[in-house]
This record gives sequence, structure tokens and C-alpha cells, in this order.
Amino acid sequence: MELTLLGTGTPEGLPRPGCPCAACAVCVGTRSRAATAVLVDGALLLDLTPGAVLAGARAGHSLTGVRQVLLTHPHDGPAVELPPGLPTAVRVPDGQELSVISGHRVRAAAMDAPGTGYEVTGPDGGRLLYLPPGGAPAGTAGQSGRRPYDTVLADVLGRPEALARLRASGAVGPATDVIAVHLDHDVPPGRELERRLAAAGARAVPDGTTVLVGAYEAVPDLPRRTLVLGGARSGKSVEAERRLESFPEVVYVATGGTRDGDTEWARRVGLHRERRPATWRTVETCELVPLLADDGPALLIDCLALWLTDAMDRAGAWDDEVWAERGREELAERTAALVAAVRTTRRRVVLVSNEVGSGVVPATASGRRFRDELGRLNARVAGECEHVLLVVAGQAVVLKE
Repeated sequence: MELTLLGTGTPEGLPRPGCPCAACAVCVGTRSRAATAVLVDGALLLDLTPGAVLAGARAGHSLTGVRQVLLTHPHDGPAVELPPGLPTAVRVPDGQELSVISGHRVRAAAMDAPGTGYEVTGPDGGRLLYLPPGGAPAGTAGQSGRRPYDTVLADVLGRPEALARLRASGAVGPATDVIAVHLDHDVPPGRELERRLAAAGARAVPDGTTVLVGAYEAVPDLPRRTLVLGGARSGKSVEAERRLESFPEVVYVATGGTRDGDTEWARRVGLHRERRPATWRTVETCELVPLLADDGPALLIDCLALWLTDAMDRAGAWDDEVWAERGREELAERTAALVAAVRTTRRRVVLVSNEVGSGVVPATASGRRFRDELGRLNARVAGECEHVLLVVAGQAVVLKE
């Protein structure tokens, strides 16, 4: 089954007409994206968009052989003129199956937002799932007892939880080619777009690209261990959460504790929880070694600076005399155990930590001790991670990949 992506953008297209934002300013030439529409084997058209005939011609395809036109979502604005010779565009009711004269079988999948997803099975047995903009499956997309889809076209950045649901149900497997469509200007193009999609195990392609369903594609290699560094309010926690938002059953490990009576801290914790997907489970602990040693879903550990604060409390490392007598050794043992656990873990893990040493030198010996120990801990953990990012002003800079 052959797919030609006539467009890969949102219904408004990219750049959006009249939008002065920085992302739209650079989305020109090959980076521009028309509204998403997909031509399947020259016989089935998923979504009818303005300029579809011209887009097909640019990609080397004619729409004269199209036998069925299916819509996935309500189309705002003026009606799209139907090109001569094309059948009337329709939306299939949820759960209904449709056989196309070309040999394709189509099943309409219910979404949790206005729109319809389509599961397409080609004459060769290849399986495609195409989701509408802003849509995620309301159920398991008819996946029970079936092999994973060969290709999934979805709003990966707009609805990452859709991909998480598909993974949880087995609809997306390790070899599934996930291609992002309905792309908007929320993420700049180029390397930043590629980086965010790679974190979700997905990719983007230019308009006019033709792909073969079931053909081998190099699925993005997801690192097992990622360290995200950054200063206060740099956006490091948001970046860390993005790394796992398309995966189900993430365990969020909060090392900061509850801090009874501290209302400002409670507000911070509340904002973090509201931002995280509802399917994530939160564990408040500084006992990271057992978690890293166990099998289970992905871990997001936020953060190592608070873990080190707890470790120094336990070792009495804030006191100069205790530090000299036994604190240094006790802290070194706890740190070595954590680094070893990161090295040997079989779970996918994203760790967050504060980058230190670039600001004011602490006025006290204990403050300088904490700064030095956190710098050493960051360096050792980074050495065990496949991927390391530094977040500055909300922008992620890749240090190691």
C-alpha cells in the first residue's frame, strides 16, 4: 500500500496566513505545509483540501483514479470545491466498515473529539491508521487480538496521549512507522521539530512524500537514559515531561517531599501535577536505587538536586566536622549507588537536575559543598546517559546524543 502525503499541516496550513510569529516566518519553501491530505494507492483520498489536485500533480500523481473521498473532521470556512471527476466526499459513521472497489477496506474509528479516524487495510494486507487533527482514539481502535499497525498518521505533537493510548493497546509496536501530520506553528521546524518527534518515536516528512506501508523505516532510536539540565525556571521539567508524554504508565518520581505548611511549595507541586497526563502515577521518594533496579514503566525523576539535598541531610554533610569525619564517605557511597543504578537500569528513565556553577558563589562552606557535589553528580550521571540536554530560556540544547 502506497501513501502520498499531499499535505502534512493543520487545516489552516503552515505558515498561517497573516501570522507574524517566528515559526511561521521560517516555514517557507520546503518547510511550508498544506492542510493534511493523504492519497492511498491513487484510489482513496483521506481528507479533501484546497489545492489537492495541484498537490497531487506536484507529487507526480493524478486524482483521476480516486474511487472514494473520506473526511475526518468538520471543515470550517467556505466549502472546498470538489474537483471534476471525484466522488462526493463523505464521513463514515463510527464503527462502520466500507469496502472500496480498489480492494481497500476502511473502518471508521471513534475519536474522543469531533472527527473520525480511519483504519485502512490494503489489498496486500498492510494496515494504516489515520487520525484527525486534535483527535485520539476513544477506545482501542478495534485492535484487540490484532497485530500492530504498519503505519500511523497522527497529530503527535498536538495529542501525544493518542500515541500513548495506541502503545498501551498494542496498536503501535516497536516497528510501527509513526508519521506526524496536522503540524502547526507551535514547534519551530528543522532540528527542533525532529528532536521532539524523535522523543515520541515519530518522524515528519515533507509535503508530497510517498511512503510504502509495511516497508522498513528507521524508527527513531529512543534513548534509555536521558538527563535534562537547566537553571531555575528554565523549562527543564516541561522538557523532561515532553520526552515521555507519548508513553503510557509513566511513573513520576518526586524527590521534593510534601513540605507540610509550605503553601507556596504546594502550589508549585499542584501546577506540576496538573500539567502531567492523568495516566501517570506519582511516587514521592528519594529511594531511587530500588526503583531503577526494578522492571516497570518509564521513570521521570525530578529532580537530582532535591535528591542530593536529602542525601546530604542523611549524611550530616552540612556540618563541617561531620563532613570531615564521616559525611564525605557516606555521601560518596550513596552517590556511587545511584550512579551504578542509572548505569544498569533496564527501564526508560528521564532525570532532571539543576545546572550549577554559572552563578554567584555561595557565601557558606556548606553551600559551596552542595554546589560542588551537585556538579560532580550531574557529571557522573551524564556519563551514564545516552542523551543529555541543557535547557536555557525554554530552549533545549543537545549536549550528548
